[in-house]
Amino acid sequence: TRRGVLQFSELITNLMVLICIAASHVAISGYTSMGGLGAGAFSIDSAYSPFQGTELKQVRELDMQYSQMRAPGVYGGVAFTIVVGSLTLLFLVGGAKPPHRLSFKLLTGEVVFNVLACIGYIIAVGLYLHLIIKVNGTEICRLRYRLYAGRGYTFMNCDVQGGDASVALFGLISACLYCGSAVVSFLTLRKVKALKRNNKNNNPCI
Repeated sequence: TRRGVLQFSELITNLMVLICIAASHVAISGYTSMGGLGAGAFSIDSAYSPFQGTELKQVRELDMQYSQMRAPGVYGGVAFTIVVGSLTLLFLVGGAKPPHRLSFKLLTGEVVFNVLACIGYIIAVGLYLHLIIKVNGTEICRLRYRLYAGRGYTFMNCDVQGGDASVALFGLISACLYCGSAVVSFLTLRKVKALKRNNKNNNPCI
């Protein structure tokens, strides 16, 4: 059904948002941070690290501070995505029935959930981007960028990264899908009401 296709698509976009949040955090958090690419080109204890002495200590501290400033967006985004995805899965499983067997309560709850999920995703994307832009505008980010750029790692800049843009893109796609689901769920609710009304009229003894 259209409801099932939309819900399945929502699960996929929720998963993509989750993956992009994690990937973006790992890619930009720094090679010397706990959440960074310690296994990449260099790490804290690597003999190939371009940072030494005081500079190494400074870049470690900056990586940690930068990761901590981004943490609310990461943890909040992961929690929001998991909750919304789990509820979507519950409605997908619970609503996998013929129209005449669907309950009013389930469909009403589904309509409300889809509306809230749509609005929630729009707000969440706005808050996420606001946090990222705010963090990237700090002196910590600029100083960190200059240290990395001095060693040729210019991708550690203070622009909105591709991973963060992907989070916003899939988040907005999810919002559109939930908006469509809200409409389809509402139409299904009306259809179920009409079916049950007709059944009562055809069987007055029921």
